Amino acid sequence: MAECARQNKLHNIRNTTKTETKVKPIPLNHITFYFDRGSKRQTPLKEMAQADIDEGLYSRQLYVIDHDAMRRMGKADVLIAGMRGLGVEIAKNVILAGVRSVTVQDEGVVEWRDLSSQFYLKDADLGQNRALCSEKQLSSLNVYVRVSAWTNKLNNDFLRKFQVVVLTNSPLEEQLRVGTFCHSNNIKFIVADTRGLCGQLFCDFGESFEVRDTNGETPVSAMIAHISKENPGIVTCTDEESHEFTDGMFVNFSEVQGMTELNGYGPIEIKVRDSYSFTICDTSKFSEYVKGGVATEVKQPEILNFKPLNVALDEALRDSELVEMTDYGKRQRHLSLHLAFQALHRFTQKYSRTPHPRSQADVEVMVTITKELCTDAKFDELDEDVVRDLSLVASGDLAPVNAFIGGLAAQEVVKACSGKFTPLRQWLYFDALECLPLEEDGVVLTEDACAPRDSRYDGQIAVFGSDFQDKLKKQNYFLVGAGAIGCELLKNFALIGLGAGEGGKITVTDMDSIERSNLNRQFLFRSQDIGRLKSEVAAESVKEMNPYMNIISHQNRVCAETEEVYTYSFYSHLDGVAAALDNVDARVYLDQCCVKNKKPMLEGGTLGSKGHTLVVVPHLTESYGPSTSGGQKAIPICTLKNFPHRIEHTLQWARDQFEGLFKQTAENVNHYLSDPTFVDRTVARGDVEAVEMLEGVYKCLSEEWPQNWADCISWARKQWEMLYNNHIRQLLHCFPPDQVTSSGLPFWMGAKRCPHPLIFDTNNITHMDFIVAAANLYGQIYGITGSKNRADIQSVLQGVKVPEFTPKSSVKIAETDQQLKEENEERKEEDKVKLEMLKEKLSKLQLANQNFRMHPQEFEKDDDSNFHMDYIVATSNLRAENYDIPTADRHKSKLIAGRIIPAIATTTAAIAGLMCLELYKLVQGHRKITSYRNAYLYLATQYFVFSQPCVAPTFTVAGQRYSLWDDFLVQGRHEGQKEMTLEELLKHIKEKHKLNITGLYYGRAVLYSNLSDHTGRLKLSITDLVRSATKGEIPDHQQMLEFIPSFEEDEDCMMPIRYLLR
Repeated sequence: MAECARQNKLHNIRNTTKTETKVKPIPLNHITFYFDRGSKRQTPLKEMAQADIDEGLYSRQLYVIDHDAMRRMGKADVLIAGMRGLGVEIAKNVILAGVRSVTVQDEGVVEWRDLSSQFYLKDADLGQNRALCSEKQLSSLNVYVRVSAWTNKLNNDFLRKFQVVVLTNSPLEEQLRVGTFCHSNNIKFIVADTRGLCGQLFCDFGESFEVRDTNGETPVSAMIAHISKENPGIVTCTDEESHEFTDGMFVNFSEVQGMTELNGYGPIEIKVRDSYSFTICDTSKFSEYVKGGVATEVKQPEILNFKPLNVALDEALRDSELVEMTDYGKRQRHLSLHLAFQALHRFTQKYSRTPHPRSQADVEVMVTITKELCTDAKFDELDEDVVRDLSLVASGDLAPVNAFIGGLAAQEVVKACSGKFTPLRQWLYFDALECLPLEEDGVVLTEDACAPRDSRYDGQIAVFGSDFQDKLKKQNYFLVGAGAIGCELLKNFALIGLGAGEGGKITVTDMDSIERSNLNRQFLFRSQDIGRLKSEVAAESVKEMNPYMNIISHQNRVCAETEEVYTYSFYSHLDGVAAALDNVDARVYLDQCCVKNKKPMLEGGTLGSKGHTLVVVPHLTESYGPSTSGGQKAIPICTLKNFPHRIEHTLQWARDQFEGLFKQTAENVNHYLSDPTFVDRTVARGDVEAVEMLEGVYKCLSEEWPQNWADCISWARKQWEMLYNNHIRQLLHCFPPDQVTSSGLPFWMGAKRCPHPLIFDTNNITHMDFIVAAANLYGQIYGITGSKNRADIQSVLQGVKVPEFTPKSSVKIAETDQQLKEENEERKEEDKVKLEMLKEKLSKLQLANQNFRMHPQEFEKDDDSNFHMDYIVATSNLRAENYDIPTADRHKSKLIAGRIIPAIATTTAAIAGLMCLELYKLVQGHRKITSYRNAYLYLATQYFVFSQPCVAPTFTVAGQRYSLWDDFLVQGRHEGQKEMTLEELLKHIKEKHKLNITGLYYGRAVLYSNLSDHTGRLKLSITDLVRSATKGEIPDHQQMLEFIPSFEEDEDCMMPIRYLLR
């Protein structure tokens, strides 16, 4: 399935009542302890018992898995059997997700090959039990999850203790025995297995498993323009934007006027007609529709039936719906893998070992066994090559494959525990066999090259050979971002040995510090690390995993301002770049750096249970490319100011209020007080903006300057009246409730909700929430200490005199942004007069304290003590009340206003695993685009798209083909010689590339044009020419200048000349 890389890019998209949980006393001998890394202190888990969900810890995950689902997970006990790399990966993700308990089981002891992918094992653990060695580290991941180890066999009495059982790397006989028991005892059962570059996953959640929410998406809704009176009734939505309903959805209706029978009618199944309409039930006997109404999706639970393993094992080849495709281009291969994995179990049972790496004799045995299985299953479409490849790599143990399959398996555990999302039904196979070296590239792996060496990389050497391991150790990689994906990548880098040898190095940079909310998915961090820099702690953590890692941590943002650090010389020493960034603009900038310096880039991102990866290969694939408009749509100004109809509108309005009142105006005041040119610079911005800014500055320093806490309360009360009463009354004066348009239709209909003013009431909690938050924030920007004492605040409010307000007929309110723009143009003369008056008033201001400065508030959503979210929630919900928009609780408000990116560890682990599989290909130097994969996955519904990257587009200049990876690289100064002049540069390009330069540009500066008299510039050195044209100096750190030429042969050519200064 070949789709262009851009189709795989993800862009950022966008009332719970706490109850106490009574905890039974725990006998001392049954207390589970958790261990702080770096501390000898042991803390009983009961100290950490949570009354309800710890939103500070789980905040980002709660936007993926809701509160109810989290509570169900908090009651689940999970068993994970097998503590090799795959088992520990699943355990890590499940513990971070927050189940009640996790028991890890393993009878085996640590071997050298385990260190290839088991990140909690060390050399010193060799010969010891894997589960016991892993328990302490796993326990430290989440203080709310009891973690224990079991080193005995899995008997039925033991299995009965769990709601979910996961088997990893286990024999088929054990899978069948445990699977049969679990199915008959309603225990959710999962099998996960990885063998080299191949993986397998199986789920059996019983005969009647309820899925409460199939995809976890926010229920869609649409505003109604009309409902017909017929059978079936046709619902037409407003034409503001198309609806997002699909056939078979159920909806509820509310706020419908006229045809009120639909309000509260109950969920109604719909059928989509087009992008703006759908049909419902028989409405022929209902009242006539008048106006208004909202249709909102109602999620319907589904009951799923699963087959037990012994049945599903045989039926998978006959029932294609039992095998989920991870790559539609490999359908036949995955069906063959279903039999090949069974053959592998038979081989292991017969020979008490897996096939030896690269053993052709073992390959033939595997093929024979698989063919026998084909005969029994009457399957005649076997792909023998995949059987051979599986045999060749089966003894391998690779961290990236374990990360991917482990992420998927852990997500299935989450589904089993919570009833959230659609489970896998029931088999999944994955392979990345395109990672293997190509014989046409001269790489032939032998048994000797892949034989174990008592090395921590034995599991990887078994697949790729020892020479490739040496190559990995010498790599020099730059990782940008040490957040969730960054932590997972660093873990994988440590396990595969990237940069862990002589000459190798990892440079990781991240400017952020660790916050508590990071601990839920950035697993390299612990509570004692809060406040420390992410890059430093991440580097320390992976050094513990692999002491041979050569890693340097930086705390820089990678942007134009840090080009003195990340110079041409810096990039020239790199083998590649990995982007673990959380915004598109940063990715675009890093991509440009990689293109300019011709370095490969691995890029990945997540959004809840969705994720994507992209690989950029110099001279082969297209790059990440420029930023597109794929983010959220901008909300029209008039919608925000006067005509909101969704909670997103009121929250954005509240955020704008916060920024304007408590940040921007305070910053403007400080600029005014410290910069004598501030007024002139502000006037230059345009009359409308200048009036608003200077008026704000003047009011803050005069009539609205509070002298004490009581003044702050008074200000907040007057703000409330202005926002929720006066403005609404003025709007209704301009557009009365019974207003009709020129077409005779009601003005207030469709997307225009008719508002009503609010009356202030000190007994109304939301009203007082606004006063408390607004007054405290106003006090903070002036350095006045506030209070939360509501009784005292109510006492002060009794003495506040609220000015009378009368709506004015002279006030005009724009209906559209275009009208607003026209009105601003009409007000130009009026604004000029206002501006002069303000300048005069400001010039006469006399401050008693010349050192006075305000304290602007930088919005911080995760600090519950700073009043920021208190203000946002109250401000938004009061406005929503004005317009009869359903309000939002604090949790939802924080998501929208705080622009939070939902996140969960399962997706992050899977994405990092896929990125590192592409890394294998880059390090080997694969030059076939068919080897590479971009990916998009949606773990909530087990949806996967793997596609080849798009080929880098080419263009022709003077008969020569070029791509975005090409440039004209010029060495400006050779050792011992003078720097090149402009004349010499023109000559060099003509002689080497047969192109005549007619124009040369550096940014906005024109360095040369054959249409101007620039003959005097020809003898100037290039650096002198740049200084002269730009009237500025070239920074000392700059090692390369980028010019855009135009040519006589092709004036539209945009291929740059990259001029090296040294």
